[in-house]
Amino acid sequence: MAKFLLNDFMIYDHIVSALKEDVGYGDISTDFITADIDKDKKFEILLKTREEGVLCGCDPFRLVFEILAKDDVKIKFYKEDGDKITPDEPVAKITGFPRYILTGERLSLNYIQRMSGIATFTKKFQDIASPYGVKVVDTRKNTPNFRLFEKYAVKVGGGHLHRFNLCDCVMLKDNHIALMGGSIETAVKKVRDNISHAHKIEVECDTIEQVKKCLNAGVDIIMLDNMNPSQIKECTALINKRAIVEISGSVNLNNLEELAKSGADIISTSAIVAKAPTLDLAFDYAG
Repeated sequence: MAKFLLNDFMIYDHIVSALKEDVGYGDISTDFITADIDKDKKFEILLKTREEGVLCGCDPFRLVFEILAKDDVKIKFYKEDGDKITPDEPVAKITGFPRYILTGERLSLNYIQRMSGIATFTKKFQDIASPYGVKVVDTRKNTPNFRLFEKYAVKVGGGHLHRFNLCDCVMLKDNHIALMGGSIETAVKKVRDNISHAHKIEVECDTIEQVKKCLNAGVDIIMLDNMNPSQIKECTALINKRAIVEISGSVNLNNLEELAKSGADIISTSAIVAKAPTLDLAFDYAG
């Protein structure tokens, strides 16, 4: 698991910013309710799920309360990222001064529900593709400023990552090629003359003629965009392991297995993030 993605120093500022947005100048519901409560009074809450899924987001959840309350809230997780969770057993116990628990409730849930939803949905895709030796990967169709969390959730769900940002890998799409007068060879040569030796070159293709040009240009990854299964099989046979083959476009749980049988190496889809439903987790008062 890519635990390094969510080191506290990487996500601290994001959570502080989210707390500023959510709390504003104060939680006027909780602050006045708890104004006369003894600071030593402890409030105990159980984090539970209403549906089965894959847990993801324990660190952001924890850090919300560490920033809000320092040592006044303690969290004991019974599960960790990547574990299956069910309604039958609690995920975590939160104990501490009620003011901080109530103020941090919604934000902490927002992180862990969204990330668990992505991990759960990703696992459904990868479980279908894995028997065929195919990796399901995400795309850059992410929520702005939330990409770190979403990509981590994809990994936790057993999926794989495409480029993290624009400087990770060259990806020449139809508009890049159009800018070079429609010449894939010219576009590939222009970037190859300038990029680092460590960068791969990927080109998006929607015809077999484009695939042939990519092979002539020696690209590293050929993306077959919105092709039907018979076209994909024809292209993978032509490529014959001379480049990594990636399928993309209109991928869903219904057509995924057929696509995975095509001989491609990678299936990329925005669905595992953009269409992932939020997993239903909630706080239950324990006493």
